[in-house]
Amino acid sequence: MATLQMLTTPSLFYVFVAFLYTIVVVSGQFTRFSKLELPPGVIGPESAAFRGLILSEGPFTTVDDGRILKWQGPTVGFVDFAYTSPARTKQFCDGTTDPNKGPICGRPLALTFQPTTGILYIVDAFLGLLAVGPNGGLATQLAGGFKFLNGVDVDLLTGNVYFSDVSLTYDIRNTTQPGFKPDSTGRFLRYNTLTRQVSVLLTGLSGGGGPAVSYDGTFVLVPELGGNRISKYWLLGPKANTVEPFVGNVGNPNKIKRAARNGEFWVAVSNGLVPPAPLITPQGVRFNSNGVVLQTVSFATQFFNKTISLVQEQNGNLYVGSRFTNFIGVYSN
Repeated sequence: MATLQMLTTPSLFYVFVAFLYTIVVVSGQFTRFSKLELPPGVIGPESAAFRGLILSEGPFTTVDDGRILKWQGPTVGFVDFAYTSPARTKQFCDGTTDPNKGPICGRPLALTFQPTTGILYIVDAFLGLLAVGPNGGLATQLAGGFKFLNGVDVDLLTGNVYFSDVSLTYDIRNTTQPGFKPDSTGRFLRYNTLTRQVSVLLTGLSGGGGPAVSYDGTFVLVPELGGNRISKYWLLGPKANTVEPFVGNVGNPNKIKRAARNGEFWVAVSNGLVPPAPLITPQGVRFNSNGVVLQTVSFATQFFNKTISLVQEQNGNLYVGSRFTNFIGVYSN
């Protein structure tokens, strides 16, 4: 634990990291498709993350049975990297799709790397906010007592961790029950890696997606999956600690990720999820820091009538995650 605490302490090196992230260019329509298949019987790659700035490793992904897997290339495929529950056993949990095993096996839903240290931050639907070192294994719980966490991101400059709490009243198992109705008790929170304290920044949110901190650390984008909107929470400047509308009528936005180009973002959108529609249309939307839509990419052919949770850009490709597939989709030009 002492080692983990030391590694999560922010440093000035984050400034250099933020600079490196700005020297990439994105273009194209991402019309070529391939799959990164999960191990047999495993589903639910809800999130993905890459480790390393230049020669990146991964993707690392969260799956339904409580593990975090790492892609080792087409010859090896995905292998175990980390897990969130100390009660988890491979015999009981590996390959399970039973949501009632979640409190024992864990259900990680989002992850993000602290680039300078290799620390992986994780939010688990049952076990809260956790972190694990570069060698993986059992993650350390940083904050617990939540009903349903769903998204996480780290500030590249301060090292603070921002995450979303979907609801104060229901957990992930309730969302698939007949007659389920979402509420507006979601929250947006911050974990300070120096004080190890959690602060509530926003309340009354309608469904949680995954927040994304801007490259320069001036603001965080906060999606509301059920509210059909994205808000901007200011961290620095004259508007610090205030929130304002960013994008409305965006079609059930889930996790937001920084794009390759500085000042741009990708959001995973599932039009027709809330309120329920006969057909769900999954797509990735790229926009700038002013909320101007720059590009829309449809994933309807390969993810027909399925919700998606993640669009992650890496090395000119888009990696698309869904709770309902046994693969991560890869779109290239």
